[in-house]
This record gives sequence, structure tokens and C-alpha cells, in this order.
Amino acid sequence: MNAQVVLLALCTGLGLGSLLAAVRALATAAALWARGRRVVGRVTARAATDPRRGGLVVVFSDHLGREFVLDPGPLGPFCGLPPVGDSVPVVYARDRPTGARLWTSRHLLAPSFGWFLSATLAFGTGVVTAG
Repeated sequence: MNAQVVLLALCTGLGLGSLLAAVRALATAAALWARGRRVVGRVTARAATDPRRGGLVVVFSDHLGREFVLDPGPLGPFCGLPPVGDSVPVVYARDRPTGARLWTSRHLLAPSFGWFLSATLAFGTGVVTAG
């Protein structure tokens, strides 16, 4: 079998998988926008003993009064996370407050943009190697 055909098949599979992940992330963001519960959370500093990267977390209460912690990860400030002490809107599915996200367009749409970019790079690599 020709190496170009194998590389084209791998790039196509990776591109289709990335495209599927992008559509799924976009559908999740749309579902949260349409039917999610919106609450206000408070930005706090991460505990010093926490080994994960990123210095900020968001603490919020669900509709039953239970406290949850949303970890936006190390890229939280780049996705519109305000400084410590400020309030930030949080959205979650009605039955799943552990899957909450920040209610900012950058935080909701960043995963789908990354997957679309990965799909474009994979498809572009496949086209370059096939031609």
C-alpha cells in the first residue's frame, strides 16, 4: 500500500473525528444556552495545596443551595475570567451542576473553535500529501 494513501486516510479520520468533536461541543454550548440554569459564582484563588495549574476557581451554588467548584483550567483568564473576588455568571444543565461552564461566549465556544481548527489542519495536511 502506498504511504500517501495511508497518510491521507489517517488525516481524513483525524479530521472527521475532530469535526465530530467540534459539532458536539457546539451542540453542548447551544443546549446550555437554551435550557441551562444560570447562577452567579464568585472567583476565588485556588488552594495552595492543589497541584493543578491555574490559580483561579469559581465557587457557585446550585438551585438547591449546594456548593460547587468550577475549575476553568490554566487558560481561565484568557477565556474571560475576572480577577479574584468578582462575580461571574455560571451556567449548568438542570440535572448536572458538576458540568458547569462560565457564561461567557469565549468559554462556551473555545472548545468547538479548537476542534474546528484541528479538523482544518488535519484536512489540509491530507490535501497537501495527496496532491
